[in-house]
Amino acid sequence: TYNQRFMNHLTASLLAVAFLTSFGSSMLYGYNLAVVNSPAVYIKDFYNKTVVRRNGTGLSEETLTLMYSLTVSVFAVGGLLGSLIVGMLVTRYGRKGTVVNTTVLVFIAALLMGFSRICGSPEMIIIGRFITGIHSGISLSVVPMYLGEIAPKNLRGFLGLVPSIFIGTGVFVAQILGLHELLGKEEHWPLFLSVIAVPTFIQLMLLPWFPESPRYLLIEKHNIHATIRALKWYRAKCNIQAEIEEMQEEQRSLFSVETLSVWKLMLDDTVRWQVLSVVVINIGMQLSGIDAIWFYTNSIFENAGIPAPEIQYTTAGTGIIEIIAGLIGCFTIEKLGRRPLMIGGFAMMGICSTGITLALILQAHLSFMRYISVCCVVGIIAGFCIGPAGVPFLVTAELFKQSHRPAAYIIGGSLNWLSNFTVGFVFPFLQMSAGAYCYLVFATICASVAVYVYIVIPETKNKTFMEISQMFSKKEAVLETQSLIHVDQLKLRKLNGYGGLEHASVEFDSSLSVP
Repeated sequence: TYNQRFMNHLTASLLAVAFLTSFGSSMLYGYNLAVVNSPAVYIKDFYNKTVVRRNGTGLSEETLTLMYSLTVSVFAVGGLLGSLIVGMLVTRYGRKGTVVNTTVLVFIAALLMGFSRICGSPEMIIIGRFITGIHSGISLSVVPMYLGEIAPKNLRGFLGLVPSIFIGTGVFVAQILGLHELLGKEEHWPLFLSVIAVPTFIQLMLLPWFPESPRYLLIEKHNIHATIRALKWYRAKCNIQAEIEEMQEEQRSLFSVETLSVWKLMLDDTVRWQVLSVVVINIGMQLSGIDAIWFYTNSIFENAGIPAPEIQYTTAGTGIIEIIAGLIGCFTIEKLGRRPLMIGGFAMMGICSTGITLALILQAHLSFMRYISVCCVVGIIAGFCIGPAGVPFLVTAELFKQSHRPAAYIIGGSLNWLSNFTVGFVFPFLQMSAGAYCYLVFATICASVAVYVYIVIPETKNKTFMEISQMFSKKEAVLETQSLIHVDQLKLRKLNGYGGLEHASVEFDSSLSVP
């Protein structure tokens, strides 16, 4: 059965690596996104007191807000920088090597932020946030790349979504630790910011014992012995020989062993559709409005008439929903496939964004509409965590061959951070000018991405990287010669050996019948 096959291939070391890399890297991204929410008042107060001590005069409200916005958004600037250097790092140090070596950034940042109050230096907080941003930018790209390369093809989706569960967990941990009973008190905020060193320390102690990505060892380092050792470590009683042959075939098909630069990738018209797909899903993921929901949950709940002291618990409740939705996505992706999770997730977000708009307009007349808006917030968060939260990073790994992959991650990652920054910056102004209608912008974006995925991106579950790139080159041919009749397409499919006509015709119909 499906479950037996699934458990047979899922070895302890695969799970351990997925857990360690996600726990020490991806979780920090979620934590750092949410950590600046609850101690905002205390940190602003600290900034103000420091300036009074230095200059004798306090800061105006505007300058304080600006300094705090900088503290929040410098994280995204660091993330952008991290995502741009990731290609260079993974080629030089390997996938695992990059994860292990970049832990030093977290320790530096934790020291800076933890001692900022003792040293009376707001600059230390801002630099610390910038450095955690760099670490998160690297992690968001390298962790899915590493897990995607060590996983057998029928577990790639499952392992590829583990990081997104941990991102949700990170947000949740920050919300819980930020409660007033725990680290939400004024005296604890430096500790609250620097707790990040703990998971990273655990990762640094354990991860170096596990082997590097076998694909990197064989295709880029040409070290067949290390590859066999790594595969024995990550595979159960599986045919290692077959897998090595598949990697060698990919190695032969690469025009050059050199890793492509981003510019060359953009100009390479054989991967035109793959690059466009990565661009669309990564921008769509951030412009879906999820960031606006993250940053402003509290005010949405306030408008819904939830009493102020209870809001922090409601917000933490949404954190639990993220984790549950992430787990649902993780355990269904190998059964349902990538497309249904992405299309379903974006569609659900689109519908709920429209719902929020209606609820906000009508709540003056109908009092029960406030609860509808809370349900829609929950719906948006759940829809996001089931698919759009993790699948784009996974698909970025799957749509490209070894030489193109680092450049693809640079494009995907940098667009992701840029869009993240834009939404955080533009949303408050959009809300002022468009009011309740601002969520319609997000609804439109979600709907468009869902349609794009439905038309362009084929199903990649259980395929080797070679088969996936062949599917796209076939798509190119189909788009150029529209005159292919349906019968010919069927013949073509049968010839290309996608394993039997019956399920091939179901799977590829949507991806071939492009208008």
